[in-house]
Amino acid sequence: MLTQPEKDFIIYWEQNREKRKKFFWQLLIGIPVGFLFVIPIIINFFSGWYKRAEMVITSGGLMLIISFLLIIIFVAVFSQQHKWDMHEQKYRELLAKQLKENKTTVNEATEK
Repeated sequence: MLTQPEKDFIIYWEQNREKRKKFFWQLLIGIPVGFLFVIPIIINFFSGWYKRAEMVITSGGLMLIISFLLIIIFVAVFSQQHKWDMHEQKYRELLAKQLKENKTTVNEATEK
């Protein structure tokens, strides 16, 4: 038997699964996770402990910014895509469980 949170999840995921699959939505929601990866790298670059990093910053600053943006975008989309896949798997498992319960209930009703 499905619990109430499982039923609520099925309803929620039926309503939001298409919206959550879109690239723009995944990017928008996942940006904070991408920043969590990039901020320590930026702090490391500007801390001054490695002199060669300062030379890279001054000579190739634009390339560094582009690489930071690419890291943010990749991590944001990848993490949200993984989250979507996990929710989709849970949704399909719950639907299979619900279908199995319905078949069992119908069989018991016909036997009586």
